Amino acid sequence: MIRNRFGKVAAAVVVTGLISGIVTAPVHAASNTIIVWADETRGPNLQKVIAAKGDWVPGYTIKIVPFSSFDALKAAFDNATALTGPDIVVGANDWVATGAKQGKLAPVTLSSAVRANFTSNNFFDLSYKGVLYGVPLDVNNVAMIYNSKLTGKPATLGQMVSFYLKNKAADKLTAGLCVAGGGMSWGAASVLGALGGAPYVMSANGSVSVSADPVPADTVAANIKALFLDKNGKSNGFFPATDTGCKTAFLAGTVPYAIIGNWEWQDYVKAGFDMNLMPVPGVKHGTNGSAFASVSGAMLTTFAAAHGVDQGAKSLLNNFFGSTAGAVAYQNIELRPPANKKAQKDGSITAAQKGFGKAGSIAGIPQIGAILNGAPGGKSYWDLLPAFWTDVLVNGKDPVASAAKMDTFFQANIAAGVPQL
Repeated sequence: MIRNRFGKVAAAVVVTGLISGIVTAPVHAASNTIIVWADETRGPNLQKVIAAKGDWVPGYTIKIVPFSSFDALKAAFDNATALTGPDIVVGANDWVATGAKQGKLAPVTLSSAVRANFTSNNFFDLSYKGVLYGVPLDVNNVAMIYNSKLTGKPATLGQMVSFYLKNKAADKLTAGLCVAGGGMSWGAASVLGALGGAPYVMSANGSVSVSADPVPADTVAANIKALFLDKNGKSNGFFPATDTGCKTAFLAGTVPYAIIGNWEWQDYVKAGFDMNLMPVPGVKHGTNGSAFASVSGAMLTTFAAAHGVDQGAKSLLNNFFGSTAGAVAYQNIELRPPANKKAQKDGSITAAQKGFGKAGSIAGIPQIGAILNGAPGGKSYWDLLPAFWTDVLVNGKDPVASAAKMDTFFQANIAAGVPQL
């Protein structure tokens, strides 16, 4: 049974092991020990980094506590108290609002040097009511890959369509661009973006614009008619309304462009493909389709102050989690795309990590559940976008009317969701 954080009447923690349940052992052996909770992959990998260099915060000992799964970590943090909880928790961006409301997460102040390493959208992801609660770690996103044996890097969506139509027969292409990772709502968001639409528009200051039209129906419909439909208003086959078979087709060389997830890039490397990752290019040269690129974060808890290590924990956030050196050391082992923009350019980071990271920085928007899940009595983005693809590419419905209908729901979702942020 746990009585206190210093170990009285408590079982010992073996930091190298995995904690599978929601009951945790005492978290601190001394007031200069900073405890970090993480999941089954990030935890062991953070242990390796700290074992290699443990003096990120002079005068403090850093202990990483891994859990057996992401769900086990979430359950443990949901039940954590000042007696048992960590000083820093490495978790998902959608933990921020709940943790802040419950008083479990504490505001974070980052140095100007650290803030310069990230985008405003990264910080939006880890904020609630305009207050920042953590440091961005890695990006969860998709990006487009192209088959360099078939074609070169495209500058516009129109270039991609032209290549497909010109070479469809000779190269036995079954589609031009398809979604291999993320599905027809999350993964295909960048295609909607390339056509001129979005689930919401982010302002330059990193907030959601309540005035911008998310789906300008005439523009999106005109681009669909020009690029995705033939002269009879039927799909020209460039962009399928389903993700079924996409990965297999791309790997087989019958699709020149595919949207893939950053969790699967090693499959493409093993198959011999270059990691020439990029956002889906827009209709106009120099534009890109926005895609979801939310981040995980290292979040400061209010427990750190109760444990007397809040200053040390804040230093760890700035000196390790927020630094380029820390990001590179960690991601060399974790192999996820770093959110840190300078780390994305480091020579030791793989081409895939760089590509996904850069795509997220260029065209990434936060995944905001308060908006995407739908207004009361409305419809969720997750249902609306796949239905839109089916309507205009399979069922032959009018693109203008279909886009306008989707836009109405998106605007209602924005109006209902923004006040919750």
